Amino acid sequence: MSDILPFLKSLISVSGLSGDETPAAELIKKQWAPLVDELSQSSLASVHGLKRGTLKKGVRPSVMIATHMDAIGMMVTRIVDGFLYITNIGGIDSRVLPGTPVTVHASASKEELYGVIVMPPANLLPDGEGGGVVSMKYLFIDTGLTPAEVSKRVRVGDRVSFGTEPIEMSGGTVSGHTLDNRASVAALTICLEELRSKSHSWDLWAVATVQEETVFGGAYTSTFQLRPTIAIALDMTFGKGAGASGYQTFPLGKGVTLGIGPSVHPFLYKRFKEVAERFEIPVSDDLMPEYSSTDADAMQLTAEGIPTMVVSIPQRYMHTAVELVALKDIQRAGRLLAEFVASLEEDFIERIVWD
Repeated sequence: MSDILPFLKSLISVSGLSGDETPAAELIKKQWAPLVDELSQSSLASVHGLKRGTLKKGVRPSVMIATHMDAIGMMVTRIVDGFLYITNIGGIDSRVLPGTPVTVHASASKEELYGVIVMPPANLLPDGEGGGVVSMKYLFIDTGLTPAEVSKRVRVGDRVSFGTEPIEMSGGTVSGHTLDNRASVAALTICLEELRSKSHSWDLWAVATVQEETVFGGAYTSTFQLRPTIAIALDMTFGKGAGASGYQTFPLGKGVTLGIGPSVHPFLYKRFKEVAERFEIPVSDDLMPEYSSTDADAMQLTAEGIPTMVVSIPQRYMHTAVELVALKDIQRAGRLLAEFVASLEEDFIERIVWD
């Protein structure tokens, strides 16, 4: 199995915020081009890679594996004395922001400016606002530039991405920003690599979707455009760690998770479970009693409805600049997906039932 780490590190070194995913899309297209038969982008810029199946008669059924490539981030809301006030793009916990290095994508000068998120001294905040977590509306970015220099370069509405570098940690783990969901992009890439040496009857659509963190834009539109027979959302789930040990968390390095809930078709869950057992890939059940909060929520409800599955990779420190995953789990997710695709019989869809 190839070393996916260089590609993953490149992915988590670029921005690609929700609604502006081009930096990530360009890397993905370059990596996927030799692994698929056709490569294209949707009207919203989701990346579509088609790997054709071997069935010769009629219209081949297809499985779509969607893994979103967009990232959470921030946007400049106002500029005061050269300091940049911000709001969030996607879900961000303001507790983790002070002291975080960021990149300001300055539209006026078309350059990337280094900055750091800071907060004013507690005594300068309104009464009651300085004794605990400081709200994002009081945080700002210091670029080190003078007010005049900032006014030439930055505009209200400019995007801001995390500026942390990827770090290889101990125990086969890696830390960095945007592992949600670029780690899943890496896993889908492994799936494509594995399928080069496997026969699969169905067509496979490998899709890197846009705007998952905000409006599920890529999931809705790509599913509608491609009309897959079945769909799989590949995303991240919460890893066990300090203060995170309940049933909704899973240990790093111990395998991937299979979703159970309204967004998941039980027949697909059953097949994934069977495939995981056959190839001795460790999996855990990930309970999703309401929404899955993944692309599956959109894919399942597109057109007349698509039977959908959720596969997830455990991750610590979700939606921060120092997310943490185990490389072993990324490799397992890619292999499980490849074996699932290879397992699909010609008449699989005809046997799908709700039970």
